[in-house]
Amino acid sequence: MLKIFRLTAILEGISYLLLFALTMPLKYLAEIPQPNKYVGYAHGFLFIAYVILAIVFWFEKKWSIKRLLILLTASLLPFATFYVDRKYLKDAE
Repeated sequence: MLKIFRLTAILEGISYLLLFALTMPLKYLAEIPQPNKYVGYAHGFLFIAYVILAIVFWFEKKWSIKRLLILLTASLLPFATFYVDRKYLKDAE
């Protein structure tokens, strides 16, 4: 379960960065909207999977509500899922 959650966290972070750093400039500056659509779909799926897995993993590990809020907030900030993976998930093994 932890490996799946860590992989989802990393992929969600990558998709978030791709969305903002690559596909949104393509959409708004070069008027090429297709990559934004597909990366957006992937990011949406990974975001939902990350949130669900964070809640499931929180229940499983019986962590504090503070740690759950950190996990959930990380899904909203660029690079934060990488930080959460290194600081909280790597040590959870």
